[in-house]
Amino acid sequence: MLLVLAEHDRGVLAEATREALTFARSLSARMGVEMHAVSIGESADSLAPELAAHGADVIHQLHHPILVDYGPEAWGECVAQVALAEGAVLVLACGTDRGNEVLAHVAALTDQPFAANCLEVAPGTPWQLQRVRWGGSLIEESTLDASLAIISVAQHSVEPAAAPAAGEVRLFTPELEGQLARTVVADRVVLTTGVTLATAPVVVSGGRGVGSEEGFGPLEELAGLLGGVVGCSRVVTNNGWRPHTDQVGQTGTRIAPELYIACGISGAIQHWVGAMASKRILAINTDGEANMVAKADYAIIGDLHTVVPAIIEAVKAARSQA
Repeated sequence: MLLVLAEHDRGVLAEATREALTFARSLSARMGVEMHAVSIGESADSLAPELAAHGADVIHQLHHPILVDYGPEAWGECVAQVALAEGAVLVLACGTDRGNEVLAHVAALTDQPFAANCLEVAPGTPWQLQRVRWGGSLIEESTLDASLAIISVAQHSVEPAAAPAAGEVRLFTPELEGQLARTVVADRVVLTTGVTLATAPVVVSGGRGVGSEEGFGPLEELAGLLGGVVGCSRVVTNNGWRPHTDQVGQTGTRIAPELYIACGISGAIQHWVGAMASKRILAINTDGEANMVAKADYAIIGDLHTVVPAIIEAVKAARSQA
């Protein structure tokens, strides 16, 4: 069987899990095996209907006093135990920070290789893989020779889609040593509430061209009008104009909004990796040859300090007439 990690945060299913299930469902059909999901902690028990709705034939629910919150060591041990006990041929998760972290522990525990951020997977001996490397600047063709394949799917490379399955629930009690509790989340500090950079339908980002911390005022206003949030490039955080939590990119947040408005951003590969999953991109830049302009769906060649206020006024005018 094929085993998928159900990534969640205190019982709230991650969108990444829907991506992983959608990818795994197609793969399990080609392999002619069942797709199982593993949900960790009692808070995840309520996820069973949604896991079934996205194709899980069997859902393994794991309970243990240690599993009160996310912990990479404990989660990795749990997934490894289920995979070995149930005879899995493949363990799969979405390539988020958590997904890759857990699978790395699974690989260490089972002494098997781990292939991260795959775009395509073909079963066989060996497995044939296509995966993202070098922050998205390289697509690698590779093979994986393992008795237990451990693979993560590149985040935002799959459009989640439901396809109901039986979703049989099976309880599984893992054997966990007390020391695994050392890396379980013990406390949290809420930095933001509501729509976040990772979940916003619209992101308005600024780069070097914004010029200063104060220059983000119009971008904040535009984002507010469109129900979105403000992001930025790495140079902006390096200059101290915005916090790192606002950074879009390989070393920041990878986003997938309906609309990404890139203002004064050249579009270096590290930034593009974080933004390329956006459904539509509008670039505003004085340089018509900038990488972001070349890759965008729409572009306005002009000074963002003139263009953004004009867009704001146009949006306000359109709403006043509605």
